[in-house]
Amino acid sequence: MSTAPDTAADSAATPGTQSGVQEEQPKLRLFALLALATAVFITSLTETLPAGLLPAMSGDLRVSQSATGQTVTIYAIGTVLTAIPLIAATAGWRRKRLLLTAMGGFALANTVTALSSVYELTMVARFVAGVAAGVAWALLAGYARRMAPVPLQGKAIAIAMAGIPVALSVGVPAGTFLGEALGWRVAFLSMTALTVVLLLWIVAAVPDYPGQERGERPKMLRTLRIPGVTPVLFVTLVFVLAHTILYAYIATFLDDLGLGDSTGPVLLVFGVASLASIWIVGAKIHQRLRSLTIASALLVAVAAALLAVLADNTVLVFVASALWGLGWGGVPTLLQTAVGDAGGDSADAAQAMLVTLWNVAMAGGGIIGGVLLALVGSASFPWTVLLLLLPVIAVVLYARGAGFPATRHQPGGGAQDPT
Repeated sequence: MSTAPDTAADSAATPGTQSGVQEEQPKLRLFALLALATAVFITSLTETLPAGLLPAMSGDLRVSQSATGQTVTIYAIGTVLTAIPLIAATAGWRRKRLLLTAMGGFALANTVTALSSVYELTMVARFVAGVAAGVAWALLAGYARRMAPVPLQGKAIAIAMAGIPVALSVGVPAGTFLGEALGWRVAFLSMTALTVVLLLWIVAAVPDYPGQERGERPKMLRTLRIPGVTPVLFVTLVFVLAHTILYAYIATFLDDLGLGDSTGPVLLVFGVASLASIWIVGAKIHQRLRSLTIASALLVAVAAALLAVLADNTVLVFVASALWGLGWGGVPTLLQTAVGDAGGDSADAAQAMLVTLWNVAMAGGGIIGGVLLALVGSASFPWTVLLLLLPVIAVVLYARGAGFPATRHQPGGGAQDPT
């Protein structure tokens, strides 16, 4: 199976043999990959940070908390509307220049958000942050791949994607605490400060790679016809939708169970399990992408089943949150690796579509969850997750030829991942 463009050339730093006697182990550019992980952390935390700061933000902006909550929605809209056209328009840009531009957008957007007292200006800043996120998310997984020798590409993406659970399990609570202690504006300004440090880090440590030549730039619709791309995009849309329906309303779900005081500990268990999942996926993805994707869906399904049937048992709720985290934590890595493998020379276009559908699913999960809550109550959430995961598992099993192949080929004709 082909990989992202320039992979072979970009992996030239992989040590070879010494006098034909002993082959050195390929190494990761860990310091550079941690810079990408920090970029992922900033994109994830910038999106969700307002959720913990709504009362103070709404007071200063002189609008309702419901209106302030739309600062999260407008971020997702910015990503959905612009990720695909911007990635196509910047396909020829050198990768480091594009990454610096995207992260500079976050510095600008968070600074304006921190200083603005006008609701409309704040919404514009949040839209700009969403635009920057669309570019960054479509770029970062491919960037991580190109930094690593082929056997370590999955681990490289896992390191870069570790910023997501860290943002959710540590960043949001820390940002909320900082906002409550020093004011919500300080929380956003701290994001700007972190981004400035990251920009210097990228300049100093992250290698540069060329974009695509004009004749090589992929067409989005043509990318959809590449075998394997559509199944991965379908799984992305439905899997993320299922996860978001429950995750977005987990506090309400637990409160209805009489476990409202346990929301923090439950999310902590989920976050720790997610980090463990990322480590496992990073170690095994090169050999077991298909198996790990199936296992992830099954673990989340088992967690949903426990919450659907045995949620009156507090211990089992925590067990379910651990299984959910183990299943979910590695999913971004698995899906971005799968779509990059399937997309081949059109990997950046495929990544842009994945990012767009990911955000559509997040927005859709919030909407559908709200409708379910109003019509049938929070008890319907785990059952809905179970229902949605059935086609996810079916498509992964079906797409054994391309998308989630039973045998994952590597350069030189080798093959791995028999399932």
